[in-house]
Amino acid sequence: MSGTLYGVGVGPGDPRLMTLLAVETIEKCPVIAVPAEGREHAISYQIANGVVKGLAEKMCLNLSTPMTKDPEILEQNYERAAGQIIRQLEENRDVAYLTLGDPTIYSTYIYIHRLVRGQGYSARIINGIPSFCAVAARIGDSLADRSEQLHIIPSSYQIEETLDYPGNKVFMKAASKLSGVKHTLQEKHMTAVMIENCGLPDEHIYQGAASMPEQASYYSIVLVKEGTHD
Repeated sequence: MSGTLYGVGVGPGDPRLMTLLAVETIEKCPVIAVPAEGREHAISYQIANGVVKGLAEKMCLNLSTPMTKDPEILEQNYERAAGQIIRQLEENRDVAYLTLGDPTIYSTYIYIHRLVRGQGYSARIINGIPSFCAVAARIGDSLADRSEQLHIIPSSYQIEETLDYPGNKVFMKAASKLSGVKHTLQEKHMTAVMIENCGLPDEHIYQGAASMPEQASYYSIVLVKEGTHD
């Protein structure tokens, strides 16, 4: 008999936006895992710690991911992380991997999930509120109306051509290429809203591309609505 791995989405930032199922799942797992070098460095842990009882007493696996796009290095890292989790599962311990937003949207967790399942172990996903849904709620507007298309785009890659897509655009993980995103939006005279650290104490909202900083924290999202130009 072996334990189960749970990929738990802790939501966008405000601990009160965690689902009841997420809280219950974390509370019942004797082991947690975080994508950082220590729980004190994991935003997902800080969020969960706001509502989950006894979190600090749980065993914690520190599963940091290198900041690289090299697929070979990343795959080696995922395999190491999966190996650490599997050792706990073989001791019949359930593991809750805490991840921001939802585990199915640009999440490191999903690669580990596939490896663990591929080796015959039980792994489940506990969905959470995606960050871009929280951003839309925070600015008091929809992500898409009626027949409008909605594009979710990782802005750490080339984004120029995506700005010509029909409908509305959500640029996730904008911080690493924020300067380029900002200047591209300005060149195309497109209006946008950026929220940094949505739902966290250090949240900042920037209305319009011109107001966006050249640098921001990792947890930044830009929303561009169709037909909005400066």
